[in-house]
Amino acid sequence: MTYGGSAALTTADGAPVEVRRSSRRTRTVAAFWEDGTAVVAIPARFTPAQEIEWVRRMLAKLQRQGERRSAAGRKRPASDAALAAHAAHLSAQYLGGRATPASVRWVSNQNSRWGSATPAEGTIRLSDKLKPMPQWVIDYVLLHELAHLLVAGHNAAFWKLLEAYPETQRAKAFLEGVSFASARGLATGRGAGNDKAGALPEPEGWPEDAD
Repeated sequence: MTYGGSAALTTADGAPVEVRRSSRRTRTVAAFWEDGTAVVAIPARFTPAQEIEWVRRMLAKLQRQGERRSAAGRKRPASDAALAAHAAHLSAQYLGGRATPASVRWVSNQNSRWGSATPAEGTIRLSDKLKPMPQWVIDYVLLHELAHLLVAGHNAAFWKLLEAYPETQRAKAFLEGVSFASARGLATGRGAGNDKAGALPEPEGWPEDAD
């Protein structure tokens, strides 16, 4: 489809968007994912200006809900190369492209941390225990570590960097829940891990993040 009479409409992440007008729909607007396409259903009577406004609102809502990646059926960044490419995308989208890691990789020996960063070297490591978790949680941890390349500590300036990501508080709560279950023997235990500068530990061990 065309949008605004010029180019095909896509989401901020590049997924296609389809606007469906329906004469049966008189007042409500809906948005959902269908085979990798973001569908926005609007009343047929909407003016072009109303269409533009409501499409903008509903796409923002889909993004906040963190639904795009799982519903679109896209592969998660399983390889280190894919993870690095995804990190560059997140940096551009939420950090103005200022965080430019030298390397981003999955690790299997990081048992006491979800992720860690060494700002002096520009390196980021994510625990492979994150892989089964929702993509919006993985994105939060990755953004957390990207932010540490800009601000080493967990001060106000650091958390200001993460305000742009709409799932920050939700992801923190999710990880706290995982930690709660783990501490009560409802999940596999953790081994000892090596702490690095700017590391993101599991919630029960990150008092500076429990704000």
